[in-house]
Amino acid sequence: MYSFWKNKKVLITGHTGFKGSWLSLLLIHFGAKVSGVSLRPKRKEYLLFQKTLLNNNCNNYYLNILNLNKIDNLIKKIKPDFIFHLAAQPFVLEGYKYPKRTYDTNVTGTLNILEAIKKNKIKTSIIVTTDKVYKNDERKKSFTETDQLGGDDPYSSSKHICEILVKNYNDIYFKNTNINVVTVRAGNVIGGGDRGKNRLIPDFFKTKKEMYIRSPYSIRPWQFVLDPLYGYLKLSKYIHNKKLQSSQLSLNFAPNDKKAKNVKYIINKINQSFNKKIIFKKNNKIKEKKYLNLNSNKAKKILKWNCKYDLNMSLKKIVEWEKYYKKDTLKICQNQIKDFLN
Repeated sequence: MYSFWKNKKVLITGHTGFKGSWLSLLLIHFGAKVSGVSLRPKRKEYLLFQKTLLNNNCNNYYLNILNLNKIDNLIKKIKPDFIFHLAAQPFVLEGYKYPKRTYDTNVTGTLNILEAIKKNKIKTSIIVTTDKVYKNDERKKSFTETDQLGGDDPYSSSKHICEILVKNYNDIYFKNTNINVVTVRAGNVIGGGDRGKNRLIPDFFKTKKEMYIRSPYSIRPWQFVLDPLYGYLKLSKYIHNKKLQSSQLSLNFAPNDKKAKNVKYIINKINQSFNKKIIFKKNNKIKEKKYLNLNSNKAKKILKWNCKYDLNMSLKKIVEWEKYYKKDTLKICQNQIKDFLN
């Protein structure tokens, strides 16, 4: 990885977010020349970005990806070897509240990135969607990449549309070129520094005394943040010098746990170190699937990728991060990256 990524020019959209910040740090660790584009951070929730990346070898650009001319001009200026598109409205509940904003950001934003890729002939790009793009009747144990896509809420359906856009561009515009664009669908990514709204672990650390849990028995494919990100890097390296087959244009990245754990298990495990008051109270007004899981056999076969951390180790790393980050955020991030790679 070090020899491959050293001095490669990489553009990350949404680099101020949780996954975007960790991806930036991981690439910087490998010696890449990282540029990030996002809206200018306004909230304290972006603490991982603010405390680690502002002065840490990352070129920061602040603009809205809904402006095609600006994003196109930026890509012309940077001339990246790789693009990782993570910029999105990533919250299910925000999607219910602000559907137009969600569709604009996720759909039109992705369309603009694809147009810029086409105009600038960017060779390798990864478009990050979600595990929620699948049509989920909750009877299937784990989704494979060939399963039917769908979405029952604005966030999920907006990401489904992104998958359709990528497929159309691959079929029509990139088919006989050296341009590779692949979508990646990760499970519920967890790790230190996440401060997203209405997310289980971020809400736990933002809660002072007591916390209400709305869906204690919901099951998700929980995985430590560096696991799928490392998978994205392996995928990028894999596709950079070859033309993919049509069956390889989307990949799942999910944990190995055969017996997936529910929300109650997660929160009780973390709370062993903090002893907060947890109140389990179901919210019937919010429609959420109880069961969701992914199958990553394709990524394992093609990339020889596997999750390094099981759930308990992932939770241990989160607790470690939260207890240390106020002393030195950059150091704890770098140490966790080194531990992961070792």
